Amino acid sequence: MIQQNGSAQLNNDQVSIDSSSNCILPIFVIGYPSYVGGADTELWHTIKLWRRKGIPVNLIPTWHAQPEWRDKLSAIGATTVETGGPNSLEKVPGLAGSTVVSFCNGEFLNHAEKFRELDCSIVWVNCMTWIFPKEIEHYEQKGAFDAYVFQSAFQRESILPRLRDFEVRDEQCFQVRGAFSVDEFPFSPLAHRPNEPFVLGRIARPDLDKWSSNFWPIYTAVQYTNKRARVMAWDNRLAQKCGTPPDWAETLNANAITSRQFLESLHCMLPVNGGAKENWPRSGLEAMASGVPVVAQSEWGWKEMIEHGVTGFLGSDDCELAHYAAMLAHDEELRLQIALEARKRLVEELAHPETIANQWVQLFQALATRKSGAT
Repeated sequence: MIQQNGSAQLNNDQVSIDSSSNCILPIFVIGYPSYVGGADTELWHTIKLWRRKGIPVNLIPTWHAQPEWRDKLSAIGATTVETGGPNSLEKVPGLAGSTVVSFCNGEFLNHAEKFRELDCSIVWVNCMTWIFPKEIEHYEQKGAFDAYVFQSAFQRESILPRLRDFEVRDEQCFQVRGAFSVDEFPFSPLAHRPNEPFVLGRIARPDLDKWSSNFWPIYTAVQYTNKRARVMAWDNRLAQKCGTPPDWAETLNANAITSRQFLESLHCMLPVNGGAKENWPRSGLEAMASGVPVVAQSEWGWKEMIEHGVTGFLGSDDCELAHYAAMLAHDEELRLQIALEARKRLVEELAHPETIANQWVQLFQALATRKSGAT
């Protein structure tokens, strides 16, 4: 049974219609937003951006739609199509021959061949810096997808050489920064006065590669007497890798509070990765929007997100990370200047909605043109 839920009419204060959206194929998103997880969160921000651009959006959850998210999507004019499972896809009106987009969704990869059979143009948005075994399996059997989206140059450089093994061409690859609605994270730097507690922290999923075994030693090395630490989402596996938190640290379970509430309690975000190589970390965007300066490793996507000494700090080693965090603790004027510049850069460049929306429209138009030329 196919159920649809969506708003046919859009409020003018929510969406500005763009005639360029008339030149693209129907868009179906395979997957659904959520409050946690970089890909699912980016998906929500991207759908909002598409709707403001006037692009009709249909979503096929894999394979259940949470009522709260269905209502949020409906409110911006995005239609949810509940299929009852992957074996009912051929019954979805308009899906055959459409453009389907999926953000790092494992269930999509499990059933990608079904969309191929429906002559869909497939856009794969991988949020990692490596490709999945299921991707490789599909490429070996069916060939590459029609288009790929990379959020950072580092990600593209990491993944594209492997994709070329499956004859992926440059014209199939698009670099589009992850959509980010700045208005969801109001600029509200937490004031810090001399000798008051200075709160360092990070938020990341509890994957072991996301966290360094040197995490607590680096925090301990920050030269500020009255410091505090706050981290989310902490669990027993991280304790085994990183060690017991010091008594001046507070650890929160996953989803204990919202990321916005968490960031409002920090003076500085100090993320230290283990084996994971960051692509385009959304926690960094959220911190920059909120007025929380970021001190990150001088590696990977962080180097594209942060301009050292202007919109944040990049440390080449553990000592530098601790040093730059301490600088912010001792110099409130510098800390607020960094926060202001980071928010400005985010609004004007990194998350500029018109730029990102136009890049998506160009991608969709390219697929429509390619399909019309092939028929």
